[in-house]
Amino acid sequence: MAKPRTYSKYAQDAALLLGKQIKLGRKQRKWTEHNLADRAGISRATLQKIERGEMSCAIGSVFEVATLVGINLFENDKLPLSKHIEQMRDKIALLPQRIQVKNRNVDDDF
Repeated sequence: MAKPRTYSKYAQDAALLLGKQIKLGRKQRKWTEHNLADRAGISRATLQKIERGEMSCAIGSVFEVATLVGINLFENDKLPLSKHIEQMRDKIALLPQRIQVKNRNVDDDF
């Protein structure tokens, strides 16, 4: 049997907060769970998991549902996401393609 995945308290709290924001956005739009799930192309059960902040949901589904109910992801930023993506690509291009761990022989023969 697979060992259950553990998450940090911060990550769990962030997922729970996002789930609550999604639920609030859905209710403010007077959409049923079934209606929002249909719009997002997911099952009602998956939407319920997202709204409960469960960590097992696919991030693409969570982001899509958040977008549908009007939640601005990365809202503190002034630049559009396409600009941030471009900046990240530029920074990543400056870094090595691969990270190699060097095995160092330690001379501990005193």
